[in-house]
Amino acid sequence: MVTSSTELAYNSKIEGEVVVSRADAVINWIRTNSMWPMPMGLACCAIELMGVGASRFDIARFGAEVMRFSPRQSDCMIVAGTVTYKMAPQVRRIYDQMAAPKWVIAMGACASSGGMYRSYATLQGVDRIIPVNVYVSGCPPRPEALLDALMKLQAKVRREPSAKNLLSV
Repeated sequence: MVTSSTELAYNSKIEGEVVVSRADAVINWIRTNSMWPMPMGLACCAIELMGVGASRFDIARFGAEVMRFSPRQSDCMIVAGTVTYKMAPQVRRIYDQMAAPKWVIAMGACASSGGMYRSYATLQGVDRIIPVNVYVSGCPPRPEALLDALMKLQAKVRREPSAKNLLSV
């Protein structure tokens, strides 16, 4: 039985009701539906990040309800707010402590591009110190925008080869 490159296949006519798929598809399906985000709330966007975990927006619908405040237990860092030069080494250090595979969402205008702060103390985008997978625009962005970014990140994870992530430590 030939399966799609991104979907699990199930055929009840096979004896023993066996699920046949590619290892990449299974591993990426598991990663997609069980992301453990680490909130890096640095400014006002962190308030909207808290709203995503509440009952109205319910990030649990997307398999990301387990917010971990330990980098070793998380695989998705959500940088929410202004990154100052004083905080930048700590953000990088926490990112380096995360186990591979790891992903980053830059939440808000400040995390994405420095926002309205064009000063000597503000980093003009977190992508200058860590790689960012998805950007969320807004000041602050609505919780729906963060959920949309999470779904876009899940789509990216679903498409990438799983063995690549194991080797990129």
